[in-house]
Amino acid sequence: MKKPTPMPEQFIADKRPLNVRWIFEMAWRDSRKNRSRLLLFISSIIFGIAALVAIYSFGDNIKSDVESQAAALIGADLTISSGKPAEDSVKTLLSNLGKQRSEERNFASMVYFPKSSGTRMAQVRALQGGFPYYGSLETTPLAAGTAFKNGKMALVDQALMLQFNAKVNDSIKVGNVTFLIAGVLNKAPGQTNVASGIAPIVYIPLQYMQQTGLQQVGSRINYTYYYKYDPGTDMTKVTKDLEPKLQKADLNYDTIETKKASTGRAFENLTHFLSLVGFIALLLGCVGVASAIHIYIREKIASIAIMRCLGVKAREAFLIYLVQIIAIGLLGSIIGAALGSFIQHLLPFVFKDFLPMAVSTNISWMAIGQGVLLGVIISVLFALLPLIAIRNISPLNTLRMSYENINLLRDPLRWLVYALIVGFILVFTWFQTSNWFGAILFTIGILLAFLILTLIAMGLMFMAKLILRNSWSYLWRQGFANLYRPNNQTVTLIVSIGLSTTFICTLFFMQSMLIRQFKITQVANSANMLLFDIQPVQKKPLNALTAQNHLPIIQQLPIVSMHVVSINGKTEAEAKAEFTKDTASRNKRQPSGNRRNGRDNGGFGMRIYRNEFRVTYRDTLSPNEKIIEGKWIAKADKSAADVPVSAEEGFSKRLHLKIGDHIVFNIMGASMNAVIASVRSIGYNKFQTNFEWVFPAGVLEDAPQFYAMTTHVPSQKVSVKYQQAVVKQFPNIAVLDLGQILSVLEDLLDKVGLIVKFMGAFSIITGIVVLIASVRISKYQRIQESVLLRTMGASRKQILTITALEYFFLGALSALTGTLIAYTGSFLLAKYNFDIPFSADLLPASGIFLAISGLTVVIGLLNSRGILNKPPLEILRRDV
Repeated sequence: MKKPTPMPEQFIADKRPLNVRWIFEMAWRDSRKNRSRLLLFISSIIFGIAALVAIYSFGDNIKSDVESQAAALIGADLTISSGKPAEDSVKTLLSNLGKQRSEERNFASMVYFPKSSGTRMAQVRALQGGFPYYGSLETTPLAAGTAFKNGKMALVDQALMLQFNAKVNDSIKVGNVTFLIAGVLNKAPGQTNVASGIAPIVYIPLQYMQQTGLQQVGSRINYTYYYKYDPGTDMTKVTKDLEPKLQKADLNYDTIETKKASTGRAFENLTHFLSLVGFIALLLGCVGVASAIHIYIREKIASIAIMRCLGVKAREAFLIYLVQIIAIGLLGSIIGAALGSFIQHLLPFVFKDFLPMAVSTNISWMAIGQGVLLGVIISVLFALLPLIAIRNISPLNTLRMSYENINLLRDPLRWLVYALIVGFILVFTWFQTSNWFGAILFTIGILLAFLILTLIAMGLMFMAKLILRNSWSYLWRQGFANLYRPNNQTVTLIVSIGLSTTFICTLFFMQSMLIRQFKITQVANSANMLLFDIQPVQKKPLNALTAQNHLPIIQQLPIVSMHVVSINGKTEAEAKAEFTKDTASRNKRQPSGNRRNGRDNGGFGMRIYRNEFRVTYRDTLSPNEKIIEGKWIAKADKSAADVPVSAEEGFSKRLHLKIGDHIVFNIMGASMNAVIASVRSIGYNKFQTNFEWVFPAGVLEDAPQFYAMTTHVPSQKVSVKYQQAVVKQFPNIAVLDLGQILSVLEDLLDKVGLIVKFMGAFSIITGIVVLIASVRISKYQRIQESVLLRTMGASRKQILTITALEYFFLGALSALTGTLIAYTGSFLLAKYNFDIPFSADLLPASGIFLAISGLTVVIGLLNSRGILNKPPLEILRRDV
């Protein structure tokens, strides 16, 4: 009788307990000749971990600094503000709060430097009292921060002083009053360098406000009151009692605690966003980890098969290599954490223009611990994909070296690892955003990016195989065929380097398009200067002054101030009660992470009743306006029951307004009923005044109003001359020079671009490291082929040519793929997001393409030097 065939060894249950010590010893012994390669494998994640540790440390330090510096950021225990003067019924309340009180009125106005005849719009703050009570107005000289309040003196922002070469004890004219410059303002509470560049501050004593003559009809002035309380006062209780009265009077308030919360949230959102950028760099590195471990395990098949012949269980073999990965992942994470702790010292410098306070650079052990743990987890997760194949290596592999049948996509554990990776990305993203919907979208976006790049890489491999011809020279055929032969690096390089290239090329494309759009507007024969707060009696003399300077009047529109009383019969109180009820109901149904949007929309809906709207009336549409819904009404009768008005598209969408909705406006105490007759889209690519509401002619002509005017100045010299004449004759009129605005915007874009490039550098460096690691790893895959070619008589030059061609194709395909995706993405962003003409700047993209292609070739050729400089027999004997 024929004996039954015995079951393979791996199917026989082995009750032997695991010898943990032996597994660690074997992992140590097996790694002795491969530690440098293992470290090279894991080096891909070092910069991703460094980015996250730096950002986490930065966030922890900001949180600590906000806690300690919040009082200096606000400068008082309580601030109360409004966009209109306090009513008599509220003045008594405001005058009895706190132990010490200060008052400030801030507004935009032109300032004039008599010494240089320079003019510029500035943020004027008329201050009275001992504010700031915490921190100080940082000035040069130091005493100027308090001394200026005692006379006709001013503090002038250092940016203005530098621009007009002004010195302390020079003079500055604000409205009708000339002030002595008492000092240079270096920093005000809560001020950032960006804000200073956009709207430089000039402090003057409040007692001279009336004399300036700047408080005219239509002037937009903010009223702020600062209070200091006795130490130990419960400000939460104070504000709780005050809140109903302040809300009724349309007054906003802020305390040290609310400032902590709002500033903390703002920086928390910033660090969460930056963490996602660092996480992308980390994921990029993980592609290199997975590929490197895949190749490493492929080379270890013979060793694993021999161990299996000697009785080592499949799970023991798996654990031996898992221990190696955990150890080297831990080492790489520690290196990354140390590098991140150093990099975090650079972040305050990078973000200094956007920070309202000094940020410390203390070491955050919590951030280091998070980074190390994250590095180990992500190393193991991405290494599991190739590691799980070890359990299927049998002793037969000592005779049949087939690895292709080991990595089966049908393996359920493989799909489990895929699910764990996707789950990890989803949970990490949710941890950063606290929003499941956003986390899901981010995860889908990452998967799509990887999928698209992988499919493109596979398509390129297929095309390479398809177009290869026997008629080509041998060297070209060898170099080209290496793109799709076993052990190729095409997918890894295109995915990793392609993502980096996509990121940086998109940045360059969008930045150049935005700047080009500004420059087109600047040189076009259209409006590039805006004058506003023009009083009716000033209209004719200003027109005459403009004509004297040979400048055109492109647009001159009346502006009327008004408030919304009700929408479809619903007042603010009724809308607030309905919103509160809906919010309570929604919060019961939605998880906490999704509630923020509802609150934001509701806040905007409430502000519609409190905001002061500047509207205009006319009988024609502007060239950049288009009716997209309803009918444009050019003229109307003010005695009509409902005046037809036109609403701006984006504004109406945010408020869910539609054709036929009824609005009641309050115009200086008089009510006016209106109905939405049309909705307009506005093209914002031209410099001109735009409005949420436009009334027809024949309705508002008798309402209190002021004017805005646009003109075109052909040169900076004409602009300066015209502004000087306007400021001297009409001190209350504010002038916006597009040239100055563009200069500030370009500077701001450069600063934002610097931050994006700094964060993008982590992805770029990671991509380069993955490139180096991948190409270095391929050295071990190509040794046998190169040795065989040398044994068959191939010359040094021929092998170098084959190698250079292969790596040039790899680098070129990677860079080209990333550039094409960036080109497509930039086109979609320009068309559907920014609504600007698409015109990609190919110069930086060409530079990136050449740099990546060249770097890949150089590294590939350096790999070959060790092979070409030694006899084939010596290399074959070596255990690589």
